[in-house]
Amino acid sequence: MSSQHAISVQGLNHFFGSGEARKQAIWDVNLNIAKGSLTILMGSSGSGKTTLLTLIGCLRDVQDGSVTLLDHELNGAEETMLVTLRRRLGFIFQAHNLHESLSATQNVMMGLQVHGSGNAAKQRAASHHMLGLVGLSDRLNYLPANLSGGQKQRVAVARALVSNPDVIFADEPTAALDRVSGVSIVKMLKRLGQERGTTTVMVTHDNRILEMADRIITLEDGRVVKDTNPL
Repeated sequence: MSSQHAISVQGLNHFFGSGEARKQAIWDVNLNIAKGSLTILMGSSGSGKTTLLTLIGCLRDVQDGSVTLLDHELNGAEETMLVTLRRRLGFIFQAHNLHESLSATQNVMMGLQVHGSGNAAKQRAASHHMLGLVGLSDRLNYLPANLSGGQKQRVAVARALVSNPDVIFADEPTAALDRVSGVSIVKMLKRLGQERGTTTVMVTHDNRILEMADRIITLEDGRVVKDTNPL
């Protein structure tokens, strides 16, 4: 794989179920995603975009075809390698998945603790800095129950970004955010790509942010049907 690519996919197929119930969800997908780019996956419900995201993001086993992520082949990869690789990734989901018993700061600190990055004081300082970047410097010690849906999502964004991941996988990250907050988050992801080479792959239906993408890939029935900037 060329070093300019963060992700390379070749002949990727994926199936759900078995026997007569077996159904193909991804059909012969081939694509390369450049390092530092912001790529958006679009398509109607059931088009395969989230399945593709989870396959290239080490969250689902690759059954057939090749997925190379950060120079590592995922098809047939051992679990120890996948665990190590996941530590270089950041994940943002529509369901924020915050721990309800932990404060905003503590939730973000978890993004560093899984890496064993720094001592508690450094982790707390980094978490406060990231929460400030997403506009939550006045909510550092709030529990999720006392945050709005949009604020919870911004905590989840901060948790995903605090460890400076090489690749960020985001599934509808702006769905719970107002326009200003949604645009500001995507601008931050775009800036990370420009300044640090962070690659972002995002599933979204949000037309407000499409103009910021380097590339838009549209899926239909598990196939890529449109690609604005193929590599």
